[in-house]
Amino acid sequence: MSFTLHGLGVSGGIAIGRAMLMSHATLEVSHLTIAPRMVDKEIARFEAAVALVKSELLTMKETTEHAPAELAAFIDIHTMFLEDPELVDKPREIIRERRCNAEWALVQQMEHLVGQFEQFDDPYLRERKFDVVQVVERVIKELLGRPGKAVLKPAKGVKEESRIVVAHDLSPADVIAFKDHRFASFITDVGGATSHTAILARSLAIPSVVGMENARSLIRDGEQIIVDGTRGVVIVNPDPRVLEEYLLRKNQIELERSKLKRLITAKSQTLDGVDVQLFANIELPGDVPISLAAGAEGIGLFRTEFLFLDRGDMPDEQEQFEAYKKVVKGMAGRPVTIRTFDLGNDKDIRPDNNANDRVHTNPALGRRAIRLSLAEPRMFQTQLRAILRASKYGPIKLLIPMLAHAHEIDQTLAALEQAKSSLRGEKISFDENIQVGGMIEIPAAALAVGLFLRRLDFLSIGTNDLIQYTLAIDRSDEQVASLYDPLHPAVLMLIAHTLASAEKVGIPVSVCGEMAGDTALTRLLLGMGLRIFSMHPSQILQVKSHVLKSEVNELTPAVRRMLRLDEPAKLREALEKLNS
Repeated sequence: MSFTLHGLGVSGGIAIGRAMLMSHATLEVSHLTIAPRMVDKEIARFEAAVALVKSELLTMKETTEHAPAELAAFIDIHTMFLEDPELVDKPREIIRERRCNAEWALVQQMEHLVGQFEQFDDPYLRERKFDVVQVVERVIKELLGRPGKAVLKPAKGVKEESRIVVAHDLSPADVIAFKDHRFASFITDVGGATSHTAILARSLAIPSVVGMENARSLIRDGEQIIVDGTRGVVIVNPDPRVLEEYLLRKNQIELERSKLKRLITAKSQTLDGVDVQLFANIELPGDVPISLAAGAEGIGLFRTEFLFLDRGDMPDEQEQFEAYKKVVKGMAGRPVTIRTFDLGNDKDIRPDNNANDRVHTNPALGRRAIRLSLAEPRMFQTQLRAILRASKYGPIKLLIPMLAHAHEIDQTLAALEQAKSSLRGEKISFDENIQVGGMIEIPAAALAVGLFLRRLDFLSIGTNDLIQYTLAIDRSDEQVASLYDPLHPAVLMLIAHTLASAEKVGIPVSVCGEMAGDTALTRLLLGMGLRIFSMHPSQILQVKSHVLKSEVNELTPAVRRMLRLDEPAKLREALEKLNS
């Protein structure tokens, strides 16, 4: 029987193959009471299992030399979880105090930690609860005597490149285990646009759909599947007509991708000679090589909070300086825009201090990003000094997230001056003229953009949060993900207003959200006046190909007419016409 499932397409392209189900790793463990004399032995059994899993992860990391940088980063995250007292010491206490088996103690602590992660307002941090679950699953398997790699059920007689992995979720360790394979696609029941499965799929250029909810239970081993990662659609047992249509589209996409590699050294310029800068978004210094390989002209967004994740403390100034310097030197003179950390709140930095915090009814609207930085001046000074020191080694721009008020900008600039003054006092050199920019990701900031333009050197529109806040949609929540609409008239008005206002005063503006890497929107953004795009490195060549075929003189009046529309159907019709 043919049926269609819908989810969140997180990595574009089309895959056609046979389902290969990944077995469930059960966390439904028994609660056993042990004798007092067995407590020490039970703790030793738990410690041995943790040590074995940690050793496995370290071995896996050694084999990631040629794998995408994200893989090693996620392995590091899982390893850090295994060193976290919350996940290692607490289960020991539970075993001793309640005289219970190690499996049950570990699952109790996991559920406690998952509850804490669910309260984070930052989507990326919130999804780290899946990392906690995956780490615990591996330890449970060791305790139950079923260690090793993920269990897959490949369909007989099916070539590896025609297999599509169907799972409830995929851990980074699972992906490492699969790295020597050539699977066609991953689809999972859970996950959002910033889940590690999504990030990994994009870096591997594998079509992927997540947030399917029940795919693992509805799809059977060996069934034929079409995965449309662009539209977020999975078709199970397609009829011959649909299959033929998708085979044709798949071949066209593969042919286009092979042609894109020829564009790496091509100048990014429209047909009528307008230069367009294409930058990369990165999370870690290890992302620099793939950015350069994709032809990035610079780093448009370095998300520094990835250096802070899951540590329980903050990297000191020297550690941050080394990380920023590595990126700047790696880019060899190309500009690097470093965003100060954009954490949800300070729970991830000092989780123990926040265990009794109140529940945040609207966590995304709480103390996060620059609000947190200004509330933690010592921490902010450490980061500012580290960034300034790194500016000695190449062109760095400083980007401030989630600004809404003039006094936040003024306080930030004062903090920057304080950091500069301290470095001058220590005779440490840095770029005295470092440029400072602000993220436009709150509707209030877009509407009152004049106060930003009077105080800052450049702007960067974070479309992910701008859409989320404008439409009141949590984009990581698969239940409302369908309402997340970059083409909503209100979103387009805010972007257009920001670009037009900045152009009048000669302030450069970039877009660093997902819209920048969506080729369906490239011509629209060009017509609105955007000249700086920043996106995941894997999207750069696709966007460049659209830039090279565009003519701004024709796009500008067409987009101006399009922005007068407020009916969604007419807007989409106009966009199709613009891209035809």
